[in-house]
Amino acid sequence: CAHCKGFFFCGQEPFVADEYIERLAWRTPGGGSRGGEAFDPKRLLEEFVNHIQELQVMDERIQRKVEKLEQQCQKEAKEFAKKVQELQKSNQVAFQHFQELDEHISYVATKVCHLGDQLEGVNTPRQRAVEAQKLMKYFNEFLDGELKSDVFTNSEKIKEAADIIQKLHLIAQELPFDSLMGFCCYPLFSPGKYHDLECQLIQEFTSAQRRGEISRMREVAAVLLHFKGYSHCVDVYIKQCQEGAFLRNDVFEDAAILCQRVNKQVGEIFSNPETVLAKLIQNIFEVKLQSYVKDQLEEHRKSDAEQYLKNLYDLYTRTTNLSSKLMEFNLGTDKQTFLSKLIKAIFISYLENYIEVEIGYLKSRSAMILQRYYDSKNHQKRSIGTGGIQDLKERLRQRTNLPLGPSIDTHGETFLSQEVVVNLLQETKQAFERCHRLSDPSDLPKNAFRIFSMLVEFLCTEHIDYALETGLAGIPSSDSKNANLYFLDVVHQANTIFHLFDKQFNDHLMPLISSSPKLSECLQKKKDIIEQMEVKLDMGID
Repeated sequence: CAHCKGFFFCGQEPFVADEYIERLAWRTPGGGSRGGEAFDPKRLLEEFVNHIQELQVMDERIQRKVEKLEQQCQKEAKEFAKKVQELQKSNQVAFQHFQELDEHISYVATKVCHLGDQLEGVNTPRQRAVEAQKLMKYFNEFLDGELKSDVFTNSEKIKEAADIIQKLHLIAQELPFDSLMGFCCYPLFSPGKYHDLECQLIQEFTSAQRRGEISRMREVAAVLLHFKGYSHCVDVYIKQCQEGAFLRNDVFEDAAILCQRVNKQVGEIFSNPETVLAKLIQNIFEVKLQSYVKDQLEEHRKSDAEQYLKNLYDLYTRTTNLSSKLMEFNLGTDKQTFLSKLIKAIFISYLENYIEVEIGYLKSRSAMILQRYYDSKNHQKRSIGTGGIQDLKERLRQRTNLPLGPSIDTHGETFLSQEVVVNLLQETKQAFERCHRLSDPSDLPKNAFRIFSMLVEFLCTEHIDYALETGLAGIPSSDSKNANLYFLDVVHQANTIFHLFDKQFNDHLMPLISSSPKLSECLQKKKDIIEQMEVKLDMGID
């Protein structure tokens, strides 16, 4: 009944029997749990009995509905099971048909391939015969001396004409010249005729390059690939690429920009882009760079050694930097060796005698720096003793007279100049840098040692050692009544200068000789210098 349904289905909460009975009692007149005069137990009992009967009727109705649904579900399950079995059987039949069809297709494909091979075997000779017939037709036109075919008269069909001429040229070359046919064909397909067509193709390529028509250039280059003049086509391309490319003063930057631009373009035109790009780079090095380097160096080679060495260092550095940039491009298998050979070809005549020029310049420059200093002091250098370390030690032990004989008056001049030292060290530092860059790796330690020897000669011997000898000679004799602290100034300045010398030894010479036998030789030379100077300093202080 509607009353019962209200109790069962009024909400979404789960069914609780106690709450359900409580609500039923509240709804029944005379019911409720508070009692009182209004409470009517009979009425409540009657209501409960009626409600139980209604629930029993509802339960029977629901049970019948459930049974009916179960029967319907079982029936549908049987029907679906039957349909699944039928579909499985149908699928098996379809799979069988598919296998049969696949076998049939494979059989037909085999037959078709076999038939295709047979047709190709028949058609290929036929095509060759047709092609031979066409060649004979064109051959007759050449014999008649009048070219009527559109392929020869239409300039837009130069590709087809080139293919025909190439084939006829090969045929003519295979014919013996002493035969009648060969004798007749030679004038027709002689090198002149062949080269005429090559020239037309190259001219077409040149025009297309000037117009910037990449597709046309690619088409003509593909045709010329089978001709002997293909290399000339590449040469034309390289020549035209460089037109207007070297307008600024920086030829190295221009070369890098040109190669970058061509690298992006050459792959769209030629079938062997790495070879073409390598040929362009070779042309730039052998023509542009070599000419530029020669002009810059020959101008000062005999007249100005300082500028010559600066230019040589700068040009070689910029050339190697350009080579490093070009290493990014595809130039074939061994691009490192390729670029190294190009650089060597440009600079070999200058690098062979580089160290001789370097030593000659360093010697004259150092001598000039010292002479200019002594001239500014109005001092005429005196010859000094050449006794060795052992001789000096013996003099110190015996406390004998000093090597320069009688005391001389130096007027307080130490004959040591900070400016002279800085200039000598700067010249030597630049020489070490040039030596590192320009020397062959096998000659680097030997060349660095020669530069170091120049530094020792002019800084240590001609300047510091001379100042020490002069300072020793300026010390008053033992019977002099006037004390003179002049030699202490010489000692202080000599120590300062030698620290600068030692710093350059470690910073600039050591990296060049650290892994060679020259290291021990240089260390021994420095040790001898230190010991010799210490002996003289001790003699003067004593």
